[in-house]
Amino acid sequence: MLDTGAHADSSVGRAPCDLVTVPARQGLEAVDILRLRDGVGPVLHDRAGDTLGFLVPPGTAEHWDLPGSACTETCVRPRAAAGDPPVTGTRWLVPPEGAHVAASEPAGLRAALSEAARTIEAADRCR
Repeated sequence: MLDTGAHADSSVGRAPCDLVTVPARQGLEAVDILRLRDGVGPVLHDRAGDTLGFLVPPGTAEHWDLPGSACTETCVRPRAAAGDPPVTGTRWLVPPEGAHVAASEPAGLRAALSEAARTIEAADRCR
């Protein structure tokens, strides 16, 4: 799981973002969906390969309730240019300079994650 605590570098970027974490398989599907819709923001991937973290606007954690995911308030600030990710033990899957938006819009992310879950469920039924 992504660690968003004291290891975050709060000296970079603009306003702090919240972080939605999901299992990697669902997150990778959602990234593809959001890319097609020009709605993907910066995304972190933990080095263990278990989870993805989508940067979303501050305040999202207060109302986030999508099962199978978690949203936490963080001091993570996206970088304006390539560099080390702001959370220890992660790497950029979609770096800020490669993202379509500064942070993924919560409603769009929720829709993409739901669509990804349905896609995965359908694929698993076909095995």
